[in-house]
Amino acid sequence: MRIIKKLDQYIFKNFITLFAGTFCISLFAVMMQFLWKYVDELVGKGLGMDVIAKFFFYAAETLVPTALPLAVLLASLIAFGNLGERLELLSIKAAGISLFRSFYSLIVFVVILAGISLYFQDVVGPQAQKNLLQLRASMAQKSPELEIPEGVFYDGIDGINLYVKQKDEATGMLHDVVIYNMRDGVDNVHIILSDSARLETSSDKQFLLLHLYSGEQFENLPGGMLNTQFAPYRRETFVQKQFLIDFDMNLNLIDAEAFSYSEKTKNLSKLLVDIDSLQQSADSLGHSYFNEMRDGALYIYDPNRFENDTARANEMKEKLAKVETPVFDSVFVKMKPSEQQSAVRWALNRVEQQQMGMDFKQDMMERQDRAIRKHWISFWQKIMMSLTCILFFFVGAPLGAIIRKGGLGLPVVVAVIIFIIYYIVDTGATNTALEGSIPAWLGPCISMIVLTPVGIFFTVKANNDSVVFNIDSYKAFFRKLLGIRVKRHLVKKEVIINDPDYPAVAERLLALTHECKAYRKGVRRLLLIQLLIHVIRNRRDEKLEWISNELEACVEELSNAKDRAIFYYLNRLPIIRTEPRFYNRLRKDLKAVIEANEHLIQTINGYKKDI
Repeated sequence: MRIIKKLDQYIFKNFITLFAGTFCISLFAVMMQFLWKYVDELVGKGLGMDVIAKFFFYAAETLVPTALPLAVLLASLIAFGNLGERLELLSIKAAGISLFRSFYSLIVFVVILAGISLYFQDVVGPQAQKNLLQLRASMAQKSPELEIPEGVFYDGIDGINLYVKQKDEATGMLHDVVIYNMRDGVDNVHIILSDSARLETSSDKQFLLLHLYSGEQFENLPGGMLNTQFAPYRRETFVQKQFLIDFDMNLNLIDAEAFSYSEKTKNLSKLLVDIDSLQQSADSLGHSYFNEMRDGALYIYDPNRFENDTARANEMKEKLAKVETPVFDSVFVKMKPSEQQSAVRWALNRVEQQQMGMDFKQDMMERQDRAIRKHWISFWQKIMMSLTCILFFFVGAPLGAIIRKGGLGLPVVVAVIIFIIYYIVDTGATNTALEGSIPAWLGPCISMIVLTPVGIFFTVKANNDSVVFNIDSYKAFFRKLLGIRVKRHLVKKEVIINDPDYPAVAERLLALTHECKAYRKGVRRLLLIQLLIHVIRNRRDEKLEWISNELEACVEELSNAKDRAIFYYLNRLPIIRTEPRFYNRLRKDLKAVIEANEHLIQTINGYKKDI
């Protein structure tokens, strides 16, 4: 028991150290992806460091639940990859401790981490989302940073068009300035021409102060003869003049309660309450629209509609009895052409109005349904995101024990591939659920449903020491399945202790050649019978097995030869497959064996004469 406790402490210590590092890396990665998405909202606004720091802090709070599963996956891959690479897992199993038992301390930690993730999404996340939405909306409404270009009119200031021919970056002076002030209306434009100017902002960043030097100002006089050729205006010449412009450069925060409607800013209990309210509102709106359309555009007579009101039901029956249905064609033909056109136009207008009304009602109902789906998706995403921490552990830990590679090389590549697959499946399923093609609860759960069998498979394989990523085993399987042959590659040995018994080998090769010729003739004549016997009944071909074993024994004996010519013909010998398939290939292999054996016998006989 003491050894088990020390083992749990050792594994937990290695994992928690890696988890701290991988969490920072994962959070940085998702932060960079988030920044890439919203970088346009930060650039060109003249934001202070405090505002940017708040933006990143709120973004980090919202992205912590996303970074936790990736950190667990990467840390478990590296931790158990290191244990396998250092042969520590082999020592643990040799001590009679199963791999699944070594997970116990980490399973407890990951379950606690999943609870922390759920608490974070339910308590911290909604407020962080509200603060982030408030900050983003405020930054979107903030005035851009004032950067006046040269040679073009700048309209970044509301109601002001400013032209600067040349700027002096060293002194901050503006030369050949033209200002069109249209804040009093287009009919009362103020035009200012100045040889030079200097621009500065007020201390509270509420105004722009433009110091103008050596210029003129033109202003239309109100109430004059504006429709005549000569309109009155006023002209002013100045040596120095100050022009004050309202231009708020501060960041004014919008009321955060304006974003409380978003499903991202609600916790689990609030989501359930709002889903119920939205469902009731949608049902009430749907019944209201149905009644309007039943009594209007799509009038439907229902005899049971007034079953509880006998007087009203009898009244409706009397009215319907008095109605005489006219023949439309006869009524329309009796009209004058102008009346016919008016009737057609009136009918078209009525149809268009009814169509517009139906489209509006449909759009409103779709918005209600979409809002309900958004709330359900947000509810299930919070739960599934926390459970993903547990799932990724049971994917990463056994996978690290199988591949037995630590460090930041292969484990990072495997973790990124798994996370990309998870992200693609989760994003696609969530968007599909948002469109209403699948139930709202199923969208966030599909990624969990897809990866759970993978985690179970890896855990079972790693616990049973099964071969999963052994390339040679897969190669052998597909060679056997497809009948792909392996070529011989024999080379001369540098040290030979016992020479081959050449006379005995020559006799064995001669006997083997006769057997191959006889078997080859039998295969040619009885091909269908062979297929029935060996394929349908799956019986062993003892003769073919003897040929294969005898051939391999002769090859093994001659592998101690010194003559390179013998190795040349040995490498030409195919490996005989004993499965009851590929008889056309077997005939070719037997022919190759016969030809190679004849050359080997000649070479061995010549080699004996030389001796």
